[in-house]
Amino acid sequence: MLKTVDQSLKILGYFTKEKPLWGARELAKECGMNHATVYRILATLESNRFLVKDIETKKYALGIRLWELGLVMYDNLKLSQLIRPILKQLMIDTGESIFLTGLDGNEAITLDAMEPDNKVRYSVSIGSRVPLYAGASYRSILAFLPEEKIEEVLSGELKAHTPTSITEPEILRQKLAEIRENGWARSEGEYTRDVTAIAVPLLGQSGKVVGSLTVAGPKYRMTEEGIKRHLHLLQQGQKEVTDVMKRYQLNLSRYFDI
Repeated sequence: MLKTVDQSLKILGYFTKEKPLWGARELAKECGMNHATVYRILATLESNRFLVKDIETKKYALGIRLWELGLVMYDNLKLSQLIRPILKQLMIDTGESIFLTGLDGNEAITLDAMEPDNKVRYSVSIGSRVPLYAGASYRSILAFLPEEKIEEVLSGELKAHTPTSITEPEILRQKLAEIRENGWARSEGEYTRDVTAIAVPLLGQSGKVVGSLTVAGPKYRMTEEGIKRHLHLLQQGQKEVTDVMKRYQLNLSRYFDI
């Protein structure tokens, strides 16, 4: 590790939204570095446009070069690179299949999936489309859509995928109300036999639902105790994914730059 480069990067890290301006002396005191070293680093960063110095106050702020580099990063950014590590960690922590679903009209599309090495596991194909009424992953999206959109879905064809599929509009309305109240959905073998799933909605920058995050596994492993534990982890993942979308101002439609 190059000490000077390390020190320079640490100094840049002190410039935040809460504290965007720094004088050389106060910065040296804050970071615990030698004054002369801080002065040299600040001067070098300024000469390369990573910092800009106010002539009157003598304080430094982030420079145009960082903005330029940020644009390059943003133009080449794939949301999948940011979210996949979250999905993978969820899979490791739960030991079950994790998948990310995006809203597309009256359907949901599987954007990504992580499957454990278990001999018995739930598999889902990336790119597969499913109606919004069928199962936890999809109802967790439907529940947070506008009322007219919900009625449009429920007034359409409600096809049973398994013997336990729910296709009665009134029962589905009750399920959707429960999801809105609880903030998450659960299904038992409704889309795939003997598979239990729990899911949480994902809200975009505007606060509207854009998709869902799901943990799914064989019914015999998804016990009540396991579901309680998985739900806590799932809600943590929900927050992390939402934070990523908001921080980088990206929507799930850009998951693979589509």
